[in-house]
Amino acid sequence: MKFSKILERAEARKNGAAGLNLFLPKVASEKKLIALGNDRYLSAMTKTINQAGFSWKVIENKWPEFEEAFFGFDLHKLGLLTPEQWEKYTSDRRVVRNWQKIKALQENVFFVSEESRNHGSFGKFLAEWPVSDQIGLMEYLKKNGSRLGGQTALWFMRRVGKDCFVLSRDVVTTLKGVGLDIAEKPSSKRDLKKIQDQFNAWHEETRLPISHLSRIAACSVGENYRS
Repeated sequence: MKFSKILERAEARKNGAAGLNLFLPKVASEKKLIALGNDRYLSAMTKTINQAGFSWKVIENKWPEFEEAFFGFDLHKLGLLTPEQWEKYTSDRRVVRNWQKIKALQENVFFVSEESRNHGSFGKFLAEWPVSDQIGLMEYLKKNGSRLGGQTALWFMRRVGKDCFVLSRDVVTTLKGVGLDIAEKPSSKRDLKKIQDQFNAWHEETRLPISHLSRIAACSVGENYRS
């Protein structure tokens, strides 16, 4: 199926092109990705990890306290904390007192610092990774970062403006509707390769950012008729 058909369906459900445009996520240029500080990437990672399996609204409301507790996600200051200081966060009411999520931040301080040393900044690392190989970036984040697998990696990329698809239920429904033989919750290399190839083909057809293709696909089906 041509993506133009999916676009027509989404526009019909969202009060035309102008209405649909209100739902499209912002995509950062390579320049903006590079300019964003390492602290902001670490902050975005941590917020996404803490929102996984938890109320997004609660974490959003508490976020200023997270920023205060973790020194604005300054890598140098966090890198100087002792194991005992990290453990004290399990009794700090400013943050989610879950050791696994606190430990993920501790490990991601090293991850962001290491990629920054290797590439000049974490933003440069992220900006230089080809959009056409998102699944490769997903695998890298899962392997080298902490708790950055699955949907968490996708929402982290979306949050910082990296051009990417997100595998929401409605996006998967659209992909299956155009003939992709994939699981309801695709995670295998086989399924992810099919998805990447489909989005790459749609990008070639439309020249639209992958993030926009993903959101349009989501808006073309499901219960979000006018939401």
